[in-house]
Amino acid sequence: MHAPTMKHLGDVIPLPASVRPDPAADFRVPADVSVSGAAAAAAVADELADLLREVTGFPVPRAAGGAIRLEVDDVPDEARSPESYRLAITADGVTLGAPTEQGLFAGLQTLRQLLPLKGEAVLPGGHIEDAPRFAYRGTMLDLARHFFQPADIRSYIDTIAQFKINHLHLHLTDDQGWRLEIEGWPRLTEVSGGEGTGIDGAGPGFLTAQEYADLVAYAATRHITVVPEIDLPGHVNAAQVAYPELTCDGEPVQPRTDPEVGYSSLCAGKEETYAFVEDVIRTVAALTPGPYLHIGGDEALSTTAEDYRTFMTRVLPMPGRYGKRAIGWHEMAAVDLPATAIPQYWRIEPADDGVARAAAAGHQVIMSPADRSYLDMKYDESTPLGLDWAGLVSVERSYDWEPADRLPGVGEQSLLGVEAPLWSETLRSLADVEFMVFPRLLAIAEIGWTPRAARDWSSFRDRLARFGPRFEAQGINYHRSPEIDWS
Repeated sequence: MHAPTMKHLGDVIPLPASVRPDPAADFRVPADVSVSGAAAAAAVADELADLLREVTGFPVPRAAGGAIRLEVDDVPDEARSPESYRLAITADGVTLGAPTEQGLFAGLQTLRQLLPLKGEAVLPGGHIEDAPRFAYRGTMLDLARHFFQPADIRSYIDTIAQFKINHLHLHLTDDQGWRLEIEGWPRLTEVSGGEGTGIDGAGPGFLTAQEYADLVAYAATRHITVVPEIDLPGHVNAAQVAYPELTCDGEPVQPRTDPEVGYSSLCAGKEETYAFVEDVIRTVAALTPGPYLHIGGDEALSTTAEDYRTFMTRVLPMPGRYGKRAIGWHEMAAVDLPATAIPQYWRIEPADDGVARAAAAGHQVIMSPADRSYLDMKYDESTPLGLDWAGLVSVERSYDWEPADRLPGVGEQSLLGVEAPLWSETLRSLADVEFMVFPRLLAIAEIGWTPRAARDWSSFRDRLARFGPRFEAQGINYHRSPEIDWS
């Protein structure tokens, strides 16, 4: 089964900022088509040529003067997003231009959707001028409750990149497992990344430093920034199992494979705590070229308010010492934040957690409300995977909300972007991940990219219906939501 040729220039997800169709200017890809581009566009030009070969079966060489041209602006416009691009399709050919390779890559994803899966390729004529609404458009994968192998993570990166998702937040540590090798602290992974870890003891495994660095580098080829999370001061039972000296009394604790939260805490009054935390942050920062390091900060229910303030006041400046901006779940906004720190808001009901105060002080915010963007919530009561503590989250519910209206005092100007987290308590495979993520992540992708005024559920629903055959062709185990007419 093959997806039909896109009939309209705007039949893509996320919807571009400006679409001007010209039905009289459709481009029929000829057998002698070639792709041209300057050296700065070489990587994207090679990928586009490969895509065209796969679709058409034509040889599609790279050659000067090709009918499909990629252009990088000679003088970048600093006022424009580096992800912006322009696409012109006429009867004579295609021109894709952008200020950076990142913008060309975004435009390539639009072209990918306009092409059929196989056979005769006719691209709809017209012009697109496009740029993202928010700089940060992310999703989170929880490796701590269940570990996913590097090959699965790379496959996931390939899929999310098609929808202009540009950040992958990896939740690397929690009560049930520690998933990243840290030099000088070998028992973190030897003990808490091995057999019997994860929910129900069913999710063992960890990333070596080299495997993590390789994943970060691979994500960068898809223009995705990895955001590592080391969750502190709660969610640390796995660390304390490996190193009992990290408990307040120095006594061993037992491994936990249940899904409970809020029972563990690092000891704010011990200097050993801060030596450990700084070692971890320094190591993770050195392995991560991106600008962000997530320090968790959520659900520290067994940490007193005073100890939480003491701990966060000591720890929040640490990422900055190693060239990173600290991101933390919104609870961290209860303390005074470093100037560049970014709260990530996940609460179901708006409440005064200090996030509005932080926004008023100039802090950027990532919006991830659990009842709209948490991809581990069940679609409906019959969903075999997932949880429902934040409610049932249908595809429409994932789409039909507005980040700038979610929390009083946190408007458009305060938002860095949006993120859709996926916690893995009920997941056991990449197929499980795909089932919970797709198609809802496409809704979050459009919220993060498309201008607010252009978003419309009816339009999105119609465009999404075309993706069933594309998901199937890629072997993606998507949820066939009854909200969508997949036929």
